[in-house]
Amino acid sequence: MKCEEAGHLCDRSQYKEASFWEKLKLNIHLLYCSACRAYTKNNIKLSNVFKKSNLKTMPLNDKKDLKEIIHQEMSK
Repeated sequence: MKCEEAGHLCDRSQYKEASFWEKLKLNIHLLYCSACRAYTKNNIKLSNVFKKSNLKTMPLNDKKDLKEIIHQEMSK
């Protein structure tokens, strides 16, 4: 398996979208590829930070209003 595919499988596995066989192939690849092991480790850390951060997003209507205000100000 190429590292690019392993990275994709790592992402799918993390979001519970990978099949049993995909997870097995990924774990075999991780046994001998230190770069992909590091990617997996960092990916898990990043996901945990986002889960703990309790981020809030701006509602879509507010985004549209803000975008309109910015365009008006830039056109002055």
